[in-house]
Amino acid sequence: MVLIVRLPAQPSRHRVAVWRELRKVGALSLGQGVWAVPDVPVFADGVQRALGVAERAQGETVVLRAAGRGPRDAARFEAMFTAAREEDWAELTADCGKYTAELDKEIGKGKFTLAELEEEEQSLERLRRWHRDLKARDVFGAPGAQEADRQLAECARRFEDYSERVFARLHAFGADASAEADVDAGTERETS
Repeated sequence: MVLIVRLPAQPSRHRVAVWRELRKVGALSLGQGVWAVPDVPVFADGVQRALGVAERAQGETVVLRAAGRGPRDAARFEAMFTAAREEDWAELTADCGKYTAELDKEIGKGKFTLAELEEEEQSLERLRRWHRDLKARDVFGAPGAQEADRQLAECARRFEDYSERVFARLHAFGADASAEADVDAGTERETS
């Protein structure tokens, strides 16, 4: 599908809202106000949301079903769309690297708290949602998907390791606290 979107110059928030919706769905920008996505169901809701934003902003939209004039044109569009997904996969892979580096930092500092564990779990869930969204949009199968799959699996493995360390530390502190309480209670009995 090719989408042509014309919006009033002001306020700019409408152009930004349409841009965000189309970028979120993975649309390929072909030029000023012209976007393209493969005509498959996974893009339908996002395209509909963007068109709704444009209409509420009193803009004009045209949606066309398009096909390459020949195999070369279709292949070129597929290559452009796949290159955009490849960039998305590379960004996800880089964020997976940042996530594992963060876990290494927390392990190095010995920061084994429930609050930190919850924060790291939320970060992992964000990576998983992003991965699911990219998988759905990657209709032509960008090569970077395999590395991203591997990196995300490594993030999950490393999170499990960190979780075990947090719970081991919490249980160790619990045992130490109980032992200290027993010692304190014995000391009080002796001094009484």
